[in-house]
Amino acid sequence: MNYDVKDLALAKKGKLRIEWAERFMPVLGHIKKKFAKDKPLKGVKLAACLHVTSETANLMETLKLGGATVALTASNPLSTQDDVSAALVKHYKIPVFAIKGENNRTYYQHIDQALDNNPHITMDDGADLVSIIHSKRRKLLGEIIGGTEETTTGVIRLKSMAKEKVLEYPIIAVNDANTKHLFDNRYGTGQSTVDGIIRATNILMAGLNFVVAGYGWCGRGVAMRARGAGAKVIVCEVEPLRALEAVMDGYQVMSLKDAARIGDVFVTVTGDKTVITKDHFLRMKDGAIVANSGHFNVEIDIPSLEKMSKGKRTIREFVEEYTLKSGRKIYLLGEGRLINLVAAEGHPAVVMDMSFANQAMSALFLLKQGKKLEKKVYPVPREIDDDIARMKLKSLGITIDRLTPEQRKYLAGWEEGT
Repeated sequence: MNYDVKDLALAKKGKLRIEWAERFMPVLGHIKKKFAKDKPLKGVKLAACLHVTSETANLMETLKLGGATVALTASNPLSTQDDVSAALVKHYKIPVFAIKGENNRTYYQHIDQALDNNPHITMDDGADLVSIIHSKRRKLLGEIIGGTEETTTGVIRLKSMAKEKVLEYPIIAVNDANTKHLFDNRYGTGQSTVDGIIRATNILMAGLNFVVAGYGWCGRGVAMRARGAGAKVIVCEVEPLRALEAVMDGYQVMSLKDAARIGDVFVTVTGDKTVITKDHFLRMKDGAIVANSGHFNVEIDIPSLEKMSKGKRTIREFVEEYTLKSGRKIYLLGEGRLINLVAAEGHPAVVMDMSFANQAMSALFLLKQGKKLEKKVYPVPREIDDDIARMKLKSLGITIDRLTPEQRKYLAGWEEGT
């Protein structure tokens, strides 16, 4: 088996982490048992470009038990848990191509190695697999049935491809499932981002001016958790409805230029590029901390920060101190990459349970329906979303009511009035 991981000696520790995560993933566990029994993915080859974490490992095992031949590569150079990648290779016999801290050349080399699996289905976190297939590995297109996408950033890229009619196979936007973005993006990103910042810096959140750039589901979660830790949260947005919602949620809302003067900690969660720029750095106070929790490291204008600094040093793991020509210091966390995965462990398993249940069931849906679908981005089918929500409630020991036939008829009709 071909693979490229840091050290197989780490496998024992990684296996324990995978087992610990499994304990908090009952929905995926239910699907895993069913897949192991029925083998619905038998004969399917699957290439996955995801964060290589203990939760992802449980998804890979589920797919393999379902009969799929799986190859996994990292979707971010700094998000890999090296012990988990080693365990997947040694104990689960799943080829992994991922090493934490790998350079760009190795990152794309690993993507190529995963694609050598000649996949029928792709599983993406940021759309790099799809991008490489469409630009450099087009010979693979003939065998591909469809793909899934895990992130907001990736969905944006793929919808752009579909709009320009260059997307060559259907994609299921797992990110947009209610059981994904309402929980993973909000509660997962919220908690893990604050966790990553605290682990990297050991700062006290209480009383700080904490600036959140972007008030989508991820931004909502970060703002919520920062406020819960005692920070004074400032939200910066470009969409008026989201900005208004942030106001109604009790946050201070202002332009990023105004926030730059008073912020102590800045977090970008927009999915866009060049959000924090040179102009903002020039306004920041001495000691400002800057981090990103969006998928790519383009939200913070790091090249400008490099140019305007007279010195740079790593003062703590994952903390780079930039000294501006004025003498003021700005601290960049995790090279501007996903701070929740660089300095912490990413989302808790309990929310990834639903996200990866969506991935597994969407892969099965593509196998059954993919050849009938057009070359565009589709939502996760409502019945899959609802089934996952029901399974999650059941795992929590919660029973809810169901509509009576009379109620269903009333909601579907128009005749009955006052």
